[in-house]
Amino acid sequence: MEAAIPDKIFYKIGEVADITTLRPSVLRYWESEFNVLNPKKSRSGQRLYTREDLEVIREIKQLLYNEKLTIEGARKKIAGGLKRAGLNKNSVEIPKEKLMTILHEVIVDLKNLRNTL
Repeated sequence: MEAAIPDKIFYKIGEVADITTLRPSVLRYWESEFNVLNPKKSRSGQRLYTREDLEVIREIKQLLYNEKLTIEGARKKIAGGLKRAGLNKNSVEIPKEKLMTILHEVIVDLKNLRNTL
């Protein structure tokens, strides 16, 4: 049974292996097979996974182990899901209205900060 994902920014490969009940070698292999799985690396070369990476790993595991898809089938299903959502690993589409709201809030906060100085 998989463990709950702790609330952290980055997870080392050993932690990810424990959380997902997968061997580190499997995780490294999946990196070579799935483009959406590309953890950052520290200066020392240690893989640093994000919460998003863990969710992708759980999805891959579900597709391969429970739905019994091949690597190629899982790759296509994940790529199709990202296309339908209009997403890829490096870009997330945010509605213009939401961006404008956030920008307005930042401007207001900056003006308030300036006035307090």
